[in-house]
Amino acid sequence: MSEQAEVVIIGAGVIGWSIAYYLRQAGVDVCLLERARVGAGASAVAAGLLAPLGPLNGPGPLASLLLAGCSALPELVAELEERSGLQIELEQSGALRLACERRAVGRLQRRLERWQPLGLQLSWLSGEEARQREPLLTAEVEGAVYAPQEGQLRARKLLEVLAWAARQAGARCYEDCEVCGLRQRAGRVLAVQTKTGEEIGCGSLVIAAGAWSAQCCTWLNCKVPVRPVRGQLVSLRPPEGLPALHHLLFGRAIYLIPRRDGSLTVGATREEAGFEVGVTAEGITWLLAQARRLVPVLAEATLEGSWAGLRPATPDGLPIVGLLPGWQNVILATGHGSVGVMLSALTGQLVSDLLCSGRRSPLLLACDPERFISPAPGA
Repeated sequence: MSEQAEVVIIGAGVIGWSIAYYLRQAGVDVCLLERARVGAGASAVAAGLLAPLGPLNGPGPLASLLLAGCSALPELVAELEERSGLQIELEQSGALRLACERRAVGRLQRRLERWQPLGLQLSWLSGEEARQREPLLTAEVEGAVYAPQEGQLRARKLLEVLAWAARQAGARCYEDCEVCGLRQRAGRVLAVQTKTGEEIGCGSLVIAAGAWSAQCCTWLNCKVPVRPVRGQLVSLRPPEGLPALHHLLFGRAIYLIPRRDGSLTVGATREEAGFEVGVTAEGITWLLAQARRLVPVLAEATLEGSWAGLRPATPDGLPIVGLLPGWQNVILATGHGSVGVMLSALTGQLVSDLLCSGRRSPLLLACDPERFISPAPGA
C-alpha cells in the first residue's frame, strides 16, 4: 500500500468515522487507519447515553459542548437511518437521577439548582412520585430529578452505520494497520508510516485514536495528557412477568439503561487500570450489587454478558480538539472521556469545518490543545 489522501485519520472509532463522514460530504478525500478492527475499541462498547447532566455542575464550556452535541446527533442519526434502512435505536426515554438516602436529597437538590440555567426541562420528584414512574425502584429512594429530554442509543449500531455511510460516500479504511511513525518536514506531516513498511501521504493528519492518542503524539515530540480510564458494563435480562423499566436510572454511582429488546445495560466502573481492558470479578460484582440496591428484583435477573472499554480522559474533563501547537497540518480530536458518543456528530462537523475552511467554532476555544501542549522544539 502506497497512496495519498487529502486527510488521513488515525483511529476508526465513532469520532474518526464522524469526521470522515462530514469530510466526504464536503468532497474531501479521506482515509482512516485502524490498528485493530473497526468496533474493537471503546466506541462499540459504549453505553450510548445521551444524558448531558451527569458530568455537569452548571453552565460552562463542557455544558455548551454537550448541549450542542445532543442537538446535533439526532439529525445525523435520522440521516444515517434513512440512507441505510437500519435502526440505531435513538430514544428520548427520559431519566431519573435518584437520591437514595435522606442525606443525598440536599446534594441532588443543589445540583438541580445548578442545572436549571441550562435550559433543559427538569423537575423534582419525591420518592413516592419517582416510584409512580418506576414501580420497581427501591423504597430507599427519597427523591429524584426527572429529565425528560435525556435519552440513549445503541453505540455499536451508530458506529457500524456511520462507518457504512462514510464508506459508501468514498472514505477508505485500512484495518489491522498499525501506525509506527510519521514522515515530517518543517512543521508539516507529509506521510504516515505503518508497521508493515507502507506509507500513506497526507495533506492533513487527524489523530482520533482515543486512549491511544498520547502514544501517537510522541512521534511529534508532544506530550498529550490523555489517559485510559476503564469502564466495565453488564447486560441483564430482568425476570419475566414484571413491569418493564422505562427511564434511564442514575443512582449509587451507576446507571441502568432499558433497551428495546427487554435487556438492561448496567454501567459503569471508573478504573485507573492502564491499557488493561479485561473484565474483572470485582468490577462486575460491584455493578450487580449497586443495580440490586436500586431495583431489588434484579437479584433474580439473568446475566447476559459483560464487557469493558477504555475511555480517553483528560485532566480537566474537556476533549482536546484543534490544531496541534507547532504543526501546520495536524489536528487532534481526542480526550472525549465518557461523552464521545454524545459529541460524535458535533466533533465531526467542527473538525470538518476546521479542515475545509479554517473556521474554528467558538465551541472549540476551551478544547484547544494549547491549554496543555507547547510547540515541540524544532517543529
